[in-house]
Amino acid sequence: MIEAKLECEVSPASVGMRMFAPVLPVSVIVPARNEARNLPRCLEALAIVGEVYVVDSQSADDTVAIAQSYGAKVVQFHYAGGWPKKRQWAMDTLPLAYDWIFLVDADEVLTPELAEEIRRALQNPDVDGYFIRLQMHFLGRVLRHCDASFSKLSLFRKGRGRFECRLKDQDTSMADIEIHEHVVVNGLSAKLRNSLVHHNVDSLSRYVLKHDEYSNWEARVLSQPEASSEELKADLFGTQAQRRRWLKRNLYRLPGSPVLLFLYRYVLRLGFLDGVPGLVYCTFQAVQMFHTKAKIYELRKNELRKNEQRKNESLAGRS
Repeated sequence: MIEAKLECEVSPASVGMRMFAPVLPVSVIVPARNEARNLPRCLEALAIVGEVYVVDSQSADDTVAIAQSYGAKVVQFHYAGGWPKKRQWAMDTLPLAYDWIFLVDADEVLTPELAEEIRRALQNPDVDGYFIRLQMHFLGRVLRHCDASFSKLSLFRKGRGRFECRLKDQDTSMADIEIHEHVVVNGLSAKLRNSLVHHNVDSLSRYVLKHDEYSNWEARVLSQPEASSEELKADLFGTQAQRRRWLKRNLYRLPGSPVLLFLYRYVLRLGFLDGVPGLVYCTFQAVQMFHTKAKIYELRKNELRKNEQRKNESLAGRS
């Protein structure tokens, strides 16, 4: 069961900042779990937005206290599997005050340039959603290569955008947040020029644990046929997200694909120019692909074993 509990405390500092800055009329949703190190940087940059909800997953650190000190509204999210996950649940459940929703991760930072561009973009009545590019920081360095930069549809009108559901039968081993699902907007979308700053790693140990959950989910998705219910289709000639999905589905089928992925990111996409952080990033991406492929193999072996067991039980019942 998914439950919500609202905890809100507005700090005098955050109120003072809002008095001297024009409010950006958006409702921001920040998913969090043990994000005490990242949240101050994220929430300080969000001081000019209309409202901020931090959707927490029973953090064991000071996440809640920090969020409240910056005037954020804190909601507890209890995940027990299934769909929706954290951000879609928040979009469906929370009493959002503004007509625009802005999805920001705890390790992302809104820049003044992007905030001003958003302010202008909201005045366009013809557009219902905006793609925003991430400026990737990894191990203290901006990754300018490695094919690390990508855009996601993070800003959209309330009621016009929803996350696609690629896998309904999910469990708690696959994280409580949408992983590689994308927001699909019912209407016209556009791209913003400025980027969100994305600090991709807090510590390598946490990075490994998080991506272990991601590979559990990805193995389940890629081991099943491409579902007709998917809203965002894999397409080599489509959007960036559709191209990445098409390449991923086809690359996983190739022998030695983790090695090919490393060579693509580190050599062809010039990851070596990003120094040691580039080497670590490209290697971790290849290792995650290897983990996913190994888990796909495990899933298929388990399914064959179950089918064989059911067959033997059926034959035993007839005799």
